[in-house]
Amino acid sequence: MKHIWIFLFCILLFLGCEEKIKPSVLGGVSSESLPSQESWNSTITVTDSGIVKAIIKAGHIFSFDNSTVTHFNFGVKVDFFNEAGEHSSVLTSDSATVDEGSNNLEAFGHVIVRSDSGVVVMTEKLFWNNTQQLIHSPEFVRIQTPTEKLQGTGFESDASLKNYKIFKVMGQAESK
Repeated sequence: MKHIWIFLFCILLFLGCEEKIKPSVLGGVSSESLPSQESWNSTITVTDSGIVKAIIKAGHIFSFDNSTVTHFNFGVKVDFFNEAGEHSSVLTSDSATVDEGSNNLEAFGHVIVRSDSGVVVMTEKLFWNNTQQLIHSPEFVRIQTPTEKLQGTGFESDASLKNYKIFKVMGQAESK
């Protein structure tokens, strides 16, 4: 009986030491197509000379080693601040990208910008030019203010939405 237990122990030891083949986790995906950095439910603060210019929040942030572009998706919210560091507007979108070299932003999908003064801009694609401190879109836009409802194609404005232009405009305005 003692020999049977030793024999069974040796068999179990041999089977336990057997080399296992591990399945591939990537399933044929190349490592170059995977992000080098990822973060979920995160916040990025953009400053210039100690003054907050923007605070970006997103459900998913990721970047690749071979690119200077950071990607944001699963809901994006950007709070913009003026030269004095005071809040001026907020942008929301489905996704966005930021070029790390220029700090230019591109927002995509259900883009809405709301200024603290009550101006609302709605479009599907919007760009922030950091050097010029302007937001613009070549797409169809809708703008609502307390006195106007405008729409058109092509748009440009400062981040606070105080000085905006619509290039191919149509809409209604209340006369004073």
